[in-house]
Amino acid sequence: MASLTVYSEAGAEVGKYEIDTEQLADRISKQLLHDAVVMYQANLRQGSHNTRTRGQVAGSKKKMYRQKGTGNARAGGKRSPVRRGGGVARTIKPRDYSYRLNKKALQLATRMAIRSKIDDGEMVVVDKLSFDAPKTKQMAGVLKALGLEGTTTLVATADLDAVVYKSGRNIAGVSVEPVRQLNALSVLKPRRMLVTKDALDKIKDGTFTTAAN
Repeated sequence: MASLTVYSEAGAEVGKYEIDTEQLADRISKQLLHDAVVMYQANLRQGSHNTRTRGQVAGSKKKMYRQKGTGNARAGGKRSPVRRGGGVARTIKPRDYSYRLNKKALQLATRMAIRSKIDDGEMVVVDKLSFDAPKTKQMAGVLKALGLEGTTTLVATADLDAVVYKSGRNIAGVSVEPVRQLNALSVLKPRRMLVTKDALDKIKDGTFTTAAN
């Protein structure tokens, strides 16, 4: 059982929050977390790399000079991979790096990642984030009051909140996501996790579906 301090937007302590981390995940598997993170990173790769073979570069196929009698090494055409401007011998072409792990394994990895944030003291709970309109300055003030200024932070909300998202999207190192879109990579990548009390209720009750894409 973990006891988390609940703060107001101004950084004042307003209460405590009790959560049983073993209900999230009975253990933390570093191997599963590693596998999930590698999968998400692989799925983000564009795979648009491309180099030309000797058949794709411009230039004559004619032998540059005769085989013997010049004192030079034997040489073929200027497209040869051994010459500057020639083709690439072991070329790479566009490819798709994406793959999928088991859906239940990915959901478990997300819960493990959230538990690790709690166990390591890297989760901050705020009573609520209530903005009348998108205001980056107001979000920056909240982060500063909570000691998160200049720290990579994931802000987790109970549901999709366009005002909170627009308030945080221009702050370097800050990402805003509803709990249903969380995954192991998005939770583990930033150093800290700021979660609203309502979002933590959903995490605690298991009434949210973790991302498996």
